[in-house]
Amino acid sequence: SRKVTRSRVVREPVTGIVKVGSRVPEPEPAPEPEPAPAVGGDSAVWDQLAQCESGGNWSTNTGNGYYGGLQFNASTWQAYGGSGLPHEASRETQIAVATKLRDASGGYGAWPACSASLGLPN
Repeated sequence: SRKVTRSRVVREPVTGIVKVGSRVPEPEPAPEPEPAPAVGGDSAVWDQLAQCESGGNWSTNTGNGYYGGLQFNASTWQAYGGSGLPHEASRETQIAVATKLRDASGGYGAWPACSASLGLPN
């Protein structure tokens, strides 16, 4: 059997782990970048704007001179690259033309009432 004949504390205990050595730890990887936004920026914003402007009907022709989900007039539509009339174009094409208009004017001012109600920048 074993018996302790004497004891001596060489080092006091520590409450944490101490790393010893010269190796530099690997840096944390950078976070993944955000995915590219959908068509024309955030397509959900365009859907909300269309819901406000036209009840979300991308093919509406109300007979008041404004057409499609985002209620373009024909001259604005054509000035920003649309062909034919807006209500005849796909949702994606309407968003692409609307994005050009938004970017050229610096905001959603072409849709004043709905952009204000949605809190979008003019």
